[in-house]
Amino acid sequence: MKFALHFGNLAFPDGAGAARIARLAEVAGFDTLLAVDHVALPQNYDSVYPYSATGRMPAANTAAYPDPLIWMAFAAAATTTLKLMTAVVILPQREPLVLAKQVATLDAMSGGRIELGIGVGWLREEFAAIGVPFEKRGKRADEYLGAMRALWTSDGASYHGEFVNFDKVNSNPKPVRGAVPIIVGGHSEAAARRAGRLGNGFFPSIGAQQDMFPLFDVVARSAEAAGRDPASIERITGCPDCLPGSGKDPLAAVAERAARGVGRVVLPMTPFLPNIEESLAKFGETVIRQVS
Repeated sequence: MKFALHFGNLAFPDGAGAARIARLAEVAGFDTLLAVDHVALPQNYDSVYPYSATGRMPAANTAAYPDPLIWMAFAAAATTTLKLMTAVVILPQREPLVLAKQVATLDAMSGGRIELGIGVGWLREEFAAIGVPFEKRGKRADEYLGAMRALWTSDGASYHGEFVNFDKVNSNPKPVRGAVPIIVGGHSEAAARRAGRLGNGFFPSIGAQQDMFPLFDVVARSAEAAGRDPASIERITGCPDCLPGSGKDPLAAVAERAARGVGRVVLPMTPFLPNIEESLAKFGETVIRQVS
């Protein structure tokens, strides 16, 4: 079982903080450090945040949301084995050729330690501020993935779609492994189907107000329909019973998820604060090293 630590760039938004939490996570034995994404938060919004019972974002809309890729660069520079992942970048809001170059560069410079977690977004008002249509954002995301993978795979790449069109272009450097793993995030069947068709993994949000496990069956059916092996798509979930202060047996909780095919569990940062050096080290000794 692999372990990931979430909301790194929210909890530690400055450069020194990024380096600090990355080193602590790496030493404790975490596999991955995750960073979230919002480009522009509206002062007021009517959209419903789907990962909270209140329908509102837990962080203030004036909170620092460092760009995840720039933040991950600081974290990567401070570590040697820790993987870094966006969780998730709002893909339809990003110009795909620019994003492909940024992600491939970061992957190459970090020695192949980058994963791109992607979602299609929920905040209509943010799309409006950026000037990207909220409608058809799922189809736009699918095309963007295809375009980026074309750029990563070979020189002289071409892609022709409704939203992206280019012919015989080069984008270098290339990712270390030939492509950057795509982890599809979301809480909907549409997200699960996208993961089955196009993803290397599926990560339902750890804050979703529903049982996420049935969505993995949707992933499997979608993969089979696309001629893909469902077992090749990593299952990633939260693990509330693993957390400090839960009162539950974390090893039993990890074993239960492993039995259901989960390959990586994602834990939020907050339960490890404020004494994060001590709490992460203890979690590494009592949980990660016992099951990894």
